[in-house]
Amino acid sequence: MRTIQSVYINGKFTQPHGTELQEIISPLNEKPIAKIIYADQTDAELAIKAASEALIDYSKTTVEQRCVYLQSIHDEILKRIDDLMEATILEYGASRERAKWANLIAATTFLDEIKVLKDYNFTFKVNESTVVMEPIGVSALFTPWNATAGAIALKVAAALAAGCTIVLKPSEFCPWQAEIIMECIDAAGLPKGVVNMVNGRGDVISEAIMKSKEVTKISFTGSTLVGKIMAKQAVDTMKRVTLELGGKSANIILDDANLQTAIPMALQAAFMNSGQACVAGTRLFIPESKIEEAKKLLIKFAEDFTVGDPREGDFKLGPLANKKQYDRIQQYIQIGLDEGAELIVGGFGLPENLNEGYYVKPTVFMNVTNDMRIAREEIFGPVLSVISYRNEAEATEMANDSEYGLMAYVSSENPDHANEIAKELKAGRVLINTLKHDPLAPFGGYKNSGIGRENGAIGLEEYLEIKTMIR
Repeated sequence: MRTIQSVYINGKFTQPHGTELQEIISPLNEKPIAKIIYADQTDAELAIKAASEALIDYSKTTVEQRCVYLQSIHDEILKRIDDLMEATILEYGASRERAKWANLIAATTFLDEIKVLKDYNFTFKVNESTVVMEPIGVSALFTPWNATAGAIALKVAAALAAGCTIVLKPSEFCPWQAEIIMECIDAAGLPKGVVNMVNGRGDVISEAIMKSKEVTKISFTGSTLVGKIMAKQAVDTMKRVTLELGGKSANIILDDANLQTAIPMALQAAFMNSGQACVAGTRLFIPESKIEEAKKLLIKFAEDFTVGDPREGDFKLGPLANKKQYDRIQQYIQIGLDEGAELIVGGFGLPENLNEGYYVKPTVFMNVTNDMRIAREEIFGPVLSVISYRNEAEATEMANDSEYGLMAYVSSENPDHANEIAKELKAGRVLINTLKHDPLAPFGGYKNSGIGRENGAIGLEEYLEIKTMIR
């Protein structure tokens, strides 16, 4: 069984000070595939010290130097794509298609940051003043388990481009993927101490980070509950905070939409990444007049979302990441039934022909109302709630009646019509007749879906402080 390295400090992997040993269980078959010794507070403090010392020189590097580092990290990740795919499948349970796409996105994120960096003006005039954008300092980056490589790349690339140094705290539930990305960063030849990693329990590592006066920036992707706790703690030392949190995204199919294309797209939006996506479109709004036609199409097209071991076939969905997630989905299916929703696809238990692993059936509920728990709470699994509406005003009102506002979707044969509806939605990003991702456009949410934005020039500015000089 492989042992995963949990600590990278000052330019090298080191033995952790922490002593807690954990097995990594594959969701494919519930068998152990690796073990890790978690980092602890002492490891975190050493990482902060290394990042603080490295900041003195790295904050003064040129745009050209930082572009070289970003390019080099991209190149090293490409060399390890096969290794990353294997880890993403075995450790996380991603489908082969998802594993390849997600890790290629991680690599290209560093190239996208080069484009942003070359076009960005760090010094500019405002009236009689000169405004200078300076690195914010030591940045602590907390990344989730459902998009390990991509989330690390998104935060690390922006922080490096801004001239910041880093303490990376990846999810302890996907340490193999994080280790490979860290090996790529190590191979890229950055100065010692610029990027450091401590992989351990979130509450243990975050305590040292949140208390530190040297850490001036927090970027966290994860649950809304934990994000709020970190935001409160950050105030004590006035750390700048970016939070990318939960979602319960609305998907509105307008009356003029073609259901033959809109329904398959809606299922893909709901079931992407086995439903383990903060942007998943898990509230589907359909006109009353089309609800019966939509029901037939939902049942028909849901059959395309096959579930199985990615090593044994080209399945659309793999297992959920861990037993806790599997149990959570089973509980929400029961909640939906208890609330009176109509189960038309999926349901309890393992899919047919599977007797081990954390696989769930893609599930669709009809006759859902917007006040039901399955329509309001982030389930984080492949469970879709279908809600009917009488008119567009009611649809947009219900779509906005949520504590979240990360993503929204609109389908219509008339793009101008869809665009008008999109303007009414309280969400950080709205996709119209598409599931495309724009890596240079801002990403983040309204309301409880977060604070700040990632991607592009706006994402870069999350790692910059503003200085105005007047003479």
